[in-house]
Amino acid sequence: MELNHVESSFEHLQTAHCENGVTTALLRHQGLDFMTEPLAFGMGSGLFYIQIPFLTVNNGPAISFRTMPGAIFKRTCSALGVKINHKRFSSEAGAQEFLDLKLSQDVPVGCQVGVFHLTYFPKEYRFHFNAHNLIVYGKQQDHYLISDPVMETVTQLTAEELTKVRFAKGTFAPKGHIYYPESISEVSAHTVRKAIVKGIKRNIRDMLYIPGSVAGVDGIRYTANHIRKWRSKLGPRKAGLYLGQIVRMQEEIGTGGGGFRFLYGAFLEQAGGILEDDRVAQLSDEFTKSGDLWRNSAIKMAGVYKGRLTEQSDFDEIADIMLEIRAVEKDAFKRLSKLNLSAK
Repeated sequence: MELNHVESSFEHLQTAHCENGVTTALLRHQGLDFMTEPLAFGMGSGLFYIQIPFLTVNNGPAISFRTMPGAIFKRTCSALGVKINHKRFSSEAGAQEFLDLKLSQDVPVGCQVGVFHLTYFPKEYRFHFNAHNLIVYGKQQDHYLISDPVMETVTQLTAEELTKVRFAKGTFAPKGHIYYPESISEVSAHTVRKAIVKGIKRNIRDMLYIPGSVAGVDGIRYTANHIRKWRSKLGPRKAGLYLGQIVRMQEEIGTGGGGFRFLYGAFLEQAGGILEDDRVAQLSDEFTKSGDLWRNSAIKMAGVYKGRLTEQSDFDEIADIMLEIRAVEKDAFKRLSKLNLSAK
């Protein structure tokens, strides 16, 4: 199918995180002009923490600072009554054919991709991570028009390049995953308030009441306890590599340890205004504090990774910062839980 979408009504939106950005841009394209990245993140209950035992990513611990890939888009759309469609494919040809069909209908779509072969990414950011999200909004001859929310401007990929990242191998292999809003009815102010309250309550549950010790605020303590032991158990070099992997997961590939906390604070500020509840907005400061602490921990971890910090006391300091983070986030979510929020 030969397409030539030189002109498009789609507007590129640069955001802090890829899935938030895809969600926000696709919904705004469908007329939901009130949507912002913080609202998408908060309605989708995006804030999370988990260290998955016995699983490694890039030869380091498998840690995520956000909810599972795809959940933000699905939850936000569901809360607003937006019907969505999403597909995975067993064949590359079938995936490209369906993509071309949607583009021929002038429908921008979200795609899950691997970043290792993304040619427009700087080389230092290309490694095996398969939960990145971007928007394909058109095609010119053999080039697809790409809106990647973490990039300042739009770009292009050839059909071959796009297929390669859509069918990247490994953990969270995307299998050509494509998704988009299918139909949107009018969204009332009451629906928006309900979506905000539902998102907050689900995030309270996920951070405070997930069973076990590896997720939510208890997951932060789980990692802190492991960090104290890594130097003696793994040796300084491997322990440093493990900490480097946490920094990468936190600050580089968009899972956003500190950044997500700042984003959640921005969400609570907006939510407080929409709900007309100053108590919600006031709690945004606690997540800004948590974000600052996550950034401080990343600086210390990077120092160990680069060999500047080598003592057991450095590992202990990192663990202590993480325990402080746990205390701040636990207290903030407990205070949120006591507000008895209502959509009115």
